[in-house]
This record gives sequence, structure tokens and C-alpha cells, in this order.
Amino acid sequence: MARKKEFDQTEVLTKAMEIFWQQGFEATSVDDLVKRMGINRGSLYDTFEDKHTLFLAVIQHYDNTVINPFLSDLDNACTSGSAKQAIINFFHETVSISIAENQRRGCLVTNAAVELAPHDADAEKSIVNSLKRIESAFYVCLAKARQNREISNKHDLRSLARFLTSSLQGLRVMAKVNQDPKFLFDIVNTIVSVLD
Repeated sequence: MARKKEFDQTEVLTKAMEIFWQQGFEATSVDDLVKRMGINRGSLYDTFEDKHTLFLAVIQHYDNTVINPFLSDLDNACTSGSAKQAIINFFHETVSISIAENQRRGCLVTNAAVELAPHDADAEKSIVNSLKRIESAFYVCLAKARQNREISNKHDLRSLARFLTSSLQGLRVMAKVNQDPKFLFDIVNTIVSVLD
């Protein structure tokens, strides 16, 4: 008879997410994980198979707990007011979050894209899915902005959504290097200028 798991899977995924986010995939050992997660090796392997499968579960957990609420806020702001201003505020909020983050972790998805996507097809698939969801959220907001005549017709909306997604990832990388608000808001002002 299988033993009942004696830990909260969401809680241990959050702990695993924190250490992967802080150290990256390669630099995080199984020993690091079991210490941080508060479970033994057997439980880790029984539940997640291996470190790689755990990491893929962590990317999904990051989507659910970090990206989804952020995109939900964007969607709500686009629906209830100016869609253009909602996008601008989204980038301003990204800067505020980045400045407040003492550990300079950046975005876990972006970090994983740089570290793993070139040689890990499963990680690449998870990362692409996350980025597509961000792109889709921007696209919906941009479509509303265009419908409300807040932005011009000079850009293709899909291309613009991809540009904003790329710019968001770049902004998170730059914030790992330089947390000076003026530096970051200069970047944001240029990004959002495409909405004029």
C-alpha cells in the first residue's frame, strides 16, 4: 500500500521555485532542493521523478502564482479603463517590482530561457507557453486600445504584442544589472512610445 504524502505539494513547489529562481537550474543540487523543500530524497523522486521534472513543475507553478495574477491585473485594468494606460502602468509596475527586489532574481521564465531553452526541448516548450500567454494578454489589451482609438493603426497588433513581450523580458534582465529607477523608466518610456 502506497504511503500518503505528508507534505503540501503547493508549499514544496513554492520552496523549490524560490531556490531555482535564486540559483538557476544547473547550480541547484538535489541536496539544495531537499533542504529547502523540507522533504527527503525519496519523497522528491516519488512525487516529481527527478530534478528536471521538478523544474518543469516549478515553471508551471511560477505561471500559476506569479505570471497569472500579473496578467489578470493587466486584463482587469484593460477591461475597466484605458487599455493603453493599463499597458503603461503594467510596465511601470514591473519597474517598481524590480527595484523592490533585493536579490535581483529577474523573471524565472527569462532566466530559464537563457539557461536551458537552447538545449532542453521540454524546458523550451514550457517557456514558449509562458511567453505566448504574456503575448496573448498584451494582444487582447492592444486590441481593446485600438478598438477604443487609443492607439494608431500603424503597427500590426500581433507584432506589437510580441515586441512588448520581448521588451518586458529585456526590462527584467536590465533590472538585474541596474536598479536605478531613472535608468529603468527611461527604458520603459521608450518601450511604451510605440503606443503613441
